[in-house]
Amino acid sequence: MSTLAEAIEAIRRIRPRRVVVFTGAGVSAESGIPTFRGAGGLWRDFRAEDLATPDAFARDPLLVWQWYEWRRTLIRDAQPNAAHRAVARLPDAVVVTQNVDGLHARGGARDVIELHGSIVRVRCVRCGREREAFEAFESLPPHCECGALLRPGVVWFGEMLPPYALERAAEEIRNADLLLVIGTSGVVQPAAGLVALHRRLSIEINPEASALSSACTLAIPATAAEATPAIVDAILEGRDA
Repeated sequence: MSTLAEAIEAIRRIRPRRVVVFTGAGVSAESGIPTFRGAGGLWRDFRAEDLATPDAFARDPLLVWQWYEWRRTLIRDAQPNAAHRAVARLPDAVVVTQNVDGLHARGGARDVIELHGSIVRVRCVRCGREREAFEAFESLPPHCECGALLRPGVVWFGEMLPPYALERAAEEIRNADLLLVIGTSGVVQPAAGLVALHRRLSIEINPEASALSSACTLAIPATAAEATPAIVDAILEGRDA
């Protein structure tokens, strides 16, 4: 493990211009959104892996939507935390996120690649029409104007990531001067494999060691809200010098 001071010193040495921020559920934990694999990750004794699948939706769309509407309520009530706001202070940073909560954009980030889609969008299972749907639905499961079921606009377990999002994320990470890896377990593929594409300075922020800790140059044992603001300060300081 590394210290925050070591990370700040490394940033001051290289003065990075191209910064990519790669985030997972941990970056939103301090906004009150439980992670899939944390202590609050169970809902009515169901695991996320049992509900976020095409088979689960085909079998019981009401149950799946009840879970998603519970999550959507948490997200509507949540606010971007200090980590989201700090990342947004990097005007030209690219944010690559595995999260579906939209808090990076609400926190002010300008360029966000949502690898797993967004929970505040919905898509028709028949006509494919997609639209924003931030507010609660009048009834569940919701339906499209064409009469077919709507599904959450997210990537479920067993589905492919959007090729355009994955390709752009890979390119941005490969070419970055600095890669910040914040709050991800590093166990969900293929997103987790993106970190291995980076060959320059990489800094992980995570209160516990993850599957990505050894792949990063430095690993800071801290929460996202604790460490990210100071890291961003160091990046901006180098640009002002």
